[in-house]
Amino acid sequence: MSEAKPVTVNADIMWASLQEVNKMSGKFQVDLCQLSKAAVEALEMMGLSVRNKEGQGDFVTVKSKFPIRIYDTDSNEITGILVGNGSKGKAVLSYYDWKSPAGQAGRSPEMYKLVVTDLIPYGNKEEHVEVDMDEAL
Repeated sequence: MSEAKPVTVNADIMWASLQEVNKMSGKFQVDLCQLSKAAVEALEMMGLSVRNKEGQGDFVTVKSKFPIRIYDTDSNEITGILVGNGSKGKAVLSYYDWKSPAGQAGRSPEMYKLVVTDLIPYGNKEEHVEVDMDEAL
């Protein structure tokens, strides 16, 4: 655990692998995107690297060995729903320092809590879309 005071950031949630391991990293993870200037400054003051990518703006990737639990705004745990890209949330973040057996070392973001304020379920398609076949281009 770190000694730094955690910060709460507003973020767009992207590429959420909260309940299943991400196949590329082998960990549970989520990108917290479109971070405000104040959020970026607070995270950088902790010694964390904030990246920038078109379409995601300033962001951090939070990884965990354990499933990442999510909550609604009433502090009820959300289960059984996959969180889709573009969902919005508030994340309470700090950091942890690590050292690998190979001698590498670094600092990574640690998430204390993720509250989803605007949920877009993954794979959610409109149940009925009216299509006029005569108007095809």
